[in-house]
Amino acid sequence: MGLRHSTPDTSTPRQMGTEPFMTLQTVHRLFLVLILLLLPGTMSAVHGQQPVAIPNYWDPRERVILPDLTPRTRIRFLTTADFPPFNFIDQRDRVAGFHVDLARAICSELAIVEKCQLQVLPWNELTSAITSGQGDAIIAGLAVNSDNRKQFLFTRPFLKLPARFIRLKTTSLPTQDSQALAQRRVGVLAKSAHEALLRTYFPDIKPVTYGTADFMFDGLKTGEVDAVFGDGVQLSFWLGSNRADDCCIFFDGPYFAPAFLGEGLSVAVRNDSPDLVQAFDHALQALSKNGRLKELYLRYFPNGLY
Repeated sequence: MGLRHSTPDTSTPRQMGTEPFMTLQTVHRLFLVLILLLLPGTMSAVHGQQPVAIPNYWDPRERVILPDLTPRTRIRFLTTADFPPFNFIDQRDRVAGFHVDLARAICSELAIVEKCQLQVLPWNELTSAITSGQGDAIIAGLAVNSDNRKQFLFTRPFLKLPARFIRLKTTSLPTQDSQALAQRRVGVLAKSAHEALLRTYFPDIKPVTYGTADFMFDGLKTGEVDAVFGDGVQLSFWLGSNRADDCCIFFDGPYFAPAFLGEGLSVAVRNDSPDLVQAFDHALQALSKNGRLKELYLRYFPNGLY
């Protein structure tokens, strides 16, 4: 199957104690999908910029029944503090980020805020903590793969993170799709999944590998390469940075490929907790419908990913 794309319709992290969500403020790995994935959604203008595509992964006809969570006295989410914008420590020394606000929104939607707690752990302690009963759910980007499915159940994806091309605004290309990059030099991080993806599905492009993102972006700005291919989150934040200086724009895509990096970002729970998966899915669907998920998406990804 060829790659297709869709257009939208080391220090140890600090340990923090457990605290209720009501006191918190506002890829772990990045994932791609190897099929044509239509992302129906609305378009929203941000600060006078071009409209931002809002992802929506739910069939409007689907209904997820809310299970009874009354028997549960508490629900403990585990996360990390070293993966911005998803999880990080803010200026007030509190855990914040997209994952944190999403967990709080899930608890609010389920009307169980008083039962919800969050604990921050180092990444390498998350799985052992949940399997030993120290937590009920991981919201930190745990990969949805065959190995992890042996230990955990996963919710439906709440965010799929694409690969994208970016190019200089001043670059003149014959068409507005990836075919315009045939026989052209495209920068990509060496030994990354994006390099493998680029070489596999864009054989007419000439990859130019870089050891760091800074060198790669410098190569784009100086004209050493005609475009850059990489993680949509990283590229989105760079495009909005002072260093980019409004030089560049997304080009074609987004591209998805689970065979390289996984299926998307989901909440993981223990295998003995199917009720939590169903409850979280119910909440995620409701948040998608009522606009809260859109609000969080624009808060943390104002330049969009799609």
